[in-house]
Amino acid sequence: MAVAAAVGAAPADTPIELRRGTVTTTIDGVTEKAPVELSYHWDRQHAGRPGLAEFDLPFTLASEPATPWGIFIPRAGNVLEVRLDGALLQVYGDLARGNGADYAKAPIYVPVPGHLLKAGDNRLQIRIRADSARRAGLSRVTIGPATPVRTELFESAYAWRFTGSVLLTAFSLIVGGIALALWLTQVDAGAPGSGRRDGVYFWAALAEFCWALRVADGVIAEPPLPWPAWGVLMAACYAGWAASAMMFCYHLANWESSARMRWLRWPVASVVAGTIAASAMALYREEPYWLTGWLAAEIVFIALFVGAFAVATIVQPNTGRLLVAAAALVTLGFGTRDWLVIRLSDAYGETTWVRYSSVFFGIALLLIVLQRFRAATIEARGWVATLAERVAQRERELASTFAALEQVARDQARTHERERILRDMHDGVGSHISSAIRQLQSGQASSDELLRTLRDSLDRLKLSIDSIHLPPGDVGALLAALRYRLEPRLAAAGIRLEWAVDEVPTVKRLDAQGMRQLQFLLFEAISNVLQHAHAKSLRIEADAPAGAVHLRVIDDGQGFDASRVPRALLERAAAVGVQLALESRPGRTVVQLGFG
Repeated sequence: MAVAAAVGAAPADTPIELRRGTVTTTIDGVTEKAPVELSYHWDRQHAGRPGLAEFDLPFTLASEPATPWGIFIPRAGNVLEVRLDGALLQVYGDLARGNGADYAKAPIYVPVPGHLLKAGDNRLQIRIRADSARRAGLSRVTIGPATPVRTELFESAYAWRFTGSVLLTAFSLIVGGIALALWLTQVDAGAPGSGRRDGVYFWAALAEFCWALRVADGVIAEPPLPWPAWGVLMAACYAGWAASAMMFCYHLANWESSARMRWLRWPVASVVAGTIAASAMALYREEPYWLTGWLAAEIVFIALFVGAFAVATIVQPNTGRLLVAAAALVTLGFGTRDWLVIRLSDAYGETTWVRYSSVFFGIALLLIVLQRFRAATIEARGWVATLAERVAQRERELASTFAALEQVARDQARTHERERILRDMHDGVGSHISSAIRQLQSGQASSDELLRTLRDSLDRLKLSIDSIHLPPGDVGALLAALRYRLEPRLAAAGIRLEWAVDEVPTVKRLDAQGMRQLQFLLFEAISNVLQHAHAKSLRIEADAPAGAVHLRVIDDGQGFDASRVPRALLERAAAVGVQLALESRPGRTVVQLGFG
């Protein structure tokens, strides 16, 4: 877009760049007026002291404009008001209060009502309040038709400085968030099992978070802290970004494992401490040269550090280091240019370049972080595969051992079962056969007694075999097997069997041994009826009131002395853990077993 200088009468359809005029300054109560040629760098003109200035910028129009006009101010501040021929157009901040808002961070567009402009001489007045060492001043001003001034000048500058700052802040926050998440979840790949986190991730996250806050300052016109404190904080963020980036390179080059290079951590830390001290001196004492001098020393140290890192990268090159070294060199060059232009030259309105070169460094950090994460993930997968193989091997060993133990347990169970059967045969069948032999030898036993003894022996043998197949706790199945074996003997003895067995629940505490003891306990009670009771009927009852199983053997025989409980019944009941109750009189004898 063509812009005319404010020399002579300008056409009404051409933007005009206002460069010359007069400025009236007020510092420490002293007012001075002098000609001025923009741009006007307040800190350079007045050594960083705060004050007020009023710029009077004349221009001449050949004719009255037919379209709306606008004013484009690339940079002005810290706070300001804009007037045209004495009419107030816009106010940015409070001119009566210093160290507050700062509207010099973003370009300004002021619409101009058409009726305020006239053919001939016009005057644009801009008043500013300048805070100490806050980059106050006024750049060259362009006034002209609204459409070209706004679309071609203002919107482009606004996109670069304001929108660009927002995007850079978001980018740094994203990169920092990724690096922080990896630092919190990953351990140092070089020291597995140590629990030590990888410093590369931490310093990348800290660098990006510091830079995000520093760049976000470009969109914060009214900071939450007063100026000197906010300025120290922003300087600390700048130094924190530089120091964290150097520590990132320090870990990337693996210098922390070298005793000769560990001393570098202290001068890196002094970058932050020195910046805080120098910025506080510069801002609170209104002496900007403290910060200017310290930044020069800081740039020298950073240049030496970047040079050492570049040499180390050339000696042991890889893609990640080369990328970071290139980004560091570009950033160093841009930072040096910013120091020369912003801190030393009289130019005003220039923006920093390092904020844009930091994108390359941020991309390099992100790529390195992701590369390290990928390498750690591959290594972790290898560990997981190795661990899985070890676990699988261990599982196979355990399965083999378990199978062997299971086989041993089955063999032992068979052995124990054989021993039980032999013991039952010895204790039960054997004793009955011995009794039968003694009866034969005495010559006094009748054939019926001898036959009864042998039948008891045979029934015991059959019941021992039946007990092998009884499910643990199934009292109903036990009673059914007992009925199957003994009912023919009862019928042969002329004893009527009455069966009153309800469905009863499983008794969980009866294991295989308990089932055998209960079986022989009931057999003992029934055998006594067969041998001694001279009964005509035998009644078997089973029920479970309130869930507790009760068994009863009832006969109508001659009875016996209930106070003298047969020893065999007591021993079996104690072995099973049941409550044994006896009731006996002529015509009715009850043997009751209760599972409480």
